[in-house]
Amino acid sequence: MGWTFHRSFNFGPLRVNLSKKGAGISLGSRGFRVGKDAAGRQYTHTSIPGTGIYRRDYYKSAPPQANQTNPPHRYLSSKYFWLLMLLAVGLWVILRLLR
Repeated sequence: MGWTFHRSFNFGPLRVNLSKKGAGISLGSRGFRVGKDAAGRQYTHTSIPGTGIYRRDYYKSAPPQANQTNPPHRYLSSKYFWLLMLLAVGLWVILRLLR
């Protein structure tokens, strides 16, 4: 078995995960998170904090369609996912500054 690498940075509800395979990002708190891993797969992560019991479910990607003129739905959901992440971090920064 070879060496591996994993490091996480928390910015309030936002977590940036770095690993040998790349970078991922997630949003949430203890018990529930939504995110995108280094491979680009979107997921939800639910757990019972302090027990080690958890579940990670990946969203199914749409099958490729021939002769498609509109951008794929997956692109739109990804755009809104990043917008939600940006809004959450902005709200967290504002709340920290008001304290």
